[in-house]
Amino acid sequence: MANQSGNFGLRPSRMLGGTPFNNSQNRYRILKNYGTAIFQGDLVKAATDGTIQRAGATDFPVVGVFNGVFYTDPTTQKPTWKNYYPGTISANDIVANVIDDPNVVYEIKADESFPTDHLFANYSIVATAGSTQSGQSKEVLDVSTGDSSSTFVLQAIDISQDPDNSDQTVSNVNVLVRINAHQYKGGVEGLTV
Repeated sequence: MANQSGNFGLRPSRMLGGTPFNNSQNRYRILKNYGTAIFQGDLVKAATDGTIQRAGATDFPVVGVFNGVFYTDPTTQKPTWKNYYPGTISANDIVANVIDDPNVVYEIKADESFPTDHLFANYSIVATAGSTQSGQSKEVLDVSTGDSSSTFVLQAIDISQDPDNSDQTVSNVNVLVRINAHQYKGGVEGLTV
């Protein structure tokens, strides 16, 4: 049976030790007028100004996965909550919610078929812009990058058990991954101040 289409970026599934994910996340700042949109499910990285930014396909390490934003709308002066940051918001109080625990296991769509012998390799992502209608990420696992490189941001650990998204012979299979190149994992260099 074909897998369902529709990319969603990285979606938390469980913890690495097998316990359920408890929806924990932390606050991070986004720089006033930061011009790049960040969608729910996008990877984010630390910036040298103490804020976070959307991570590109080759950026590492990452802080975690973006899960929404709060700011005071500069036009209406009203508190605004969104599941994505639209970019270029002229507010001084932009606060992102980020799932930043390095032990979270995520589901992500693969852009190609994904055989079992691809498990435990490290992968990059295809960092496509998300949907401004739903606010959802469209990032997918870039199967062609499968390698042992420690700089690749994700490591595949299993195939989804969802019967509608577990056909490994076609694209859009859901793969369970952990963040391999994580800011809060031992041995990662800090930013220069």
